[in-house]
Amino acid sequence: MDIRVIVNQVFILFLAMGVGFVANKTGIINAEVNKKLSELLLKIVSPFLVITSFSIEFSREMLINAVIVFTVAFAAHVISAILAYFVLLKFKEDEKKVYKYSMVFSNCAFMGFPVLESLFGKNGIFYGSIYLVTFTIFMWTYGVMLFTECKDLKTIKKAMKTPGIISVLIGMVIFVFQIKLPVPIYKTLEMIGSMNTPIAMLVIGNLLAGIDFKKAFVGKGMYLAVTMRILVVPIAAILIMKLVGLTGDVLGACSALVAMPVAANTAIFAEMYDCNAPLASRCVAISTLMSIFTIPLVIAIL
Repeated sequence: MDIRVIVNQVFILFLAMGVGFVANKTGIINAEVNKKLSELLLKIVSPFLVITSFSIEFSREMLINAVIVFTVAFAAHVISAILAYFVLLKFKEDEKKVYKYSMVFSNCAFMGFPVLESLFGKNGIFYGSIYLVTFTIFMWTYGVMLFTECKDLKTIKKAMKTPGIISVLIGMVIFVFQIKLPVPIYKTLEMIGSMNTPIAMLVIGNLLAGIDFKKAFVGKGMYLAVTMRILVVPIAAILIMKLVGLTGDVLGACSALVAMPVAANTAIFAEMYDCNAPLASRCVAISTLMSIFTIPLVIAIL
């Protein structure tokens, strides 16, 4: 991968975020509109993009790669959770929950999909979709348990009913059985799915606009969690993946996904469960800003 392509793509994404930032400051997009845009993205646009990404020629190699990506994603989440438990022992309980969530969950959909699409095309979205399955399962199990301390298995059932998981299941059926969608349906899915990147960047830019930057850069715990999320975990993941012999697009896609900043829904979950939402928003904002430098750095290590 050409590092210049990666730098340019990340810079383009940040310029698009800047449009969302300005739109917020000028009153064009407010919190309510941003919430609806996020809902549109999660429930319609991203699922449509996922479905079209599976409309590729079936091959044993792609099926094996899908299993590998799922395994890597599972291992990445488990190892991150274990690291977070030991690294964050000394912090207050409400801060610890936010920091743990920040360390474990990357922004693999909002920022990950645009980066993967620019670097690997449809194959990148295909791998990202498989990664998203693990992310979603962990989010609705470990993530919910983290904030609520409720170990209810019903959360797993809830995870399996989300649009993200359903779209992957539909996509897998299309991929395995090589179902050809009618052109009007495919083109409609493709057209709406193509809005994923611009809407995602507007949403993140709007989120950044709501941060008080005078207070945003305060807190050792925040820097520890963010550094682990965007540097330590990705570099460790790359070394492990190289040791087990991963190469090519699978290695590149997994590395990019693990290197993404703190998941945008960290702030949403923190607010939902009344657990220091301002701190969660700061973690998202600071990691996103820092990722303009760390994503190219991590990919360059490849």
